[in-house]
Amino acid sequence: MNATLINATISILNRFIYASLLLGVFVILNGCSTDVENLSPLAQVNYMVASESEVTLITELPGRISALMVSEVRPQVGGIIKERLFEEGADVEAGQVLYQIDPSLYEADYNNAKAELARVEANAVAARNLANRYSKLVATGAISKQEYDDAVASAGQASAQVAAAKEALKTARINLGYTKVTAPVSGRIGLSFYTPGALVTQNQSNPLATIQQLDYMYVDITQSSTEYLNLQRARAEGSLKLSGENSSKVKLLLEDGSPYALPGEDGKPEWVEGDFLFSDVTIDQSTGAITLRAKFKNHYNILLPGMYVRALLEEGVKKAVVVPQKAVARDSRGDARAYILTKSNPVKSSGGSAAEGVEEQPLAENEYYVDVRNVSIDRSYGNNWIIRSGIEPGDRLATDGLLKLYHGQKVIGLETQTIANE
Repeated sequence: MNATLINATISILNRFIYASLLLGVFVILNGCSTDVENLSPLAQVNYMVASESEVTLITELPGRISALMVSEVRPQVGGIIKERLFEEGADVEAGQVLYQIDPSLYEADYNNAKAELARVEANAVAARNLANRYSKLVATGAISKQEYDDAVASAGQASAQVAAAKEALKTARINLGYTKVTAPVSGRIGLSFYTPGALVTQNQSNPLATIQQLDYMYVDITQSSTEYLNLQRARAEGSLKLSGENSSKVKLLLEDGSPYALPGEDGKPEWVEGDFLFSDVTIDQSTGAITLRAKFKNHYNILLPGMYVRALLEEGVKKAVVVPQKAVARDSRGDARAYILTKSNPVKSSGGSAAEGVEEQPLAENEYYVDVRNVSIDRSYGNNWIIRSGIEPGDRLATDGLLKLYHGQKVIGLETQTIANE
């Protein structure tokens, strides 16, 4: 029994000693870990100093190309088309004959009106001579006053008939001329919707062909009424000012995304600028948009009616903070965030405590705290963002390693350069 008791006592003592050793090792390792953590180097973060400068705001808006002038060719008299006298897709001049309508009936009407004029002119001569002779006879009493008055009235009627016959002849001449359908304006003519042998009528709804002037083109641009109001309000408040003569210029991006440009002297493309003409005074009730119109010279006939384009419209100049897009991150909800390096602990200033009971050590010259701020973005500006709020001039803005930073973190900041707003 004594041997058994001794062995049990020894086993208990061995377990106690083993547990004590494990506890000591844990305490030692924990202390070493704390020392290593306290001695670990701070993360280095590159930052830029935000600044405010004037930027030129350019708005990109959708637009459609339309011809400067569109003329639909229609017949003014009816008949059978005998001949088409133009090539489809060719340039035509104003007054050029495009179609020949069968003139037989109109030639007959013209000849008939001409003969009628000759008849009434002959009658007018006889009536006028009779009135002249009666004027002498009535003075001598050879004829009565009534006979003389009748002769004068007949002469007047004959003159009126001559005038009417002349107008009838003029109408017949015009209708005969309308058998030659001419181009009302100069421009490029499209498809012919009628061929020789087709019957056309006066005042028909379908045109024979369409002529469009393509030397200059209109660009009809649509802008939402909200954007229009914001723009006018910003100009009225003075936060946005016109940039001078250039504010009336417009540039275009074509359907494939390429700029509407011409080769310059150095071989590089140069934008073709259009003139801003006017803003419509009525808002479309179905779309809530207002129409703006610009005018462009159509070099090499690149612009075609109905083509979709993007118009770059210069709104004006405003003072704003502009930061690189890489310096603004997005959280899981898509909200924009900026990481600002400050000398004051943002956790402590917000009422929290990063390490309660531990005295905060003063920061070295290049040491900072990370302040994560929500940012409101106005619009893009090249590879930058125009900031509406959240970043002030003079703020130190972290530009790299944003995903590794957190609110209240202590880091070493390395200034790279001041943000350029170009």
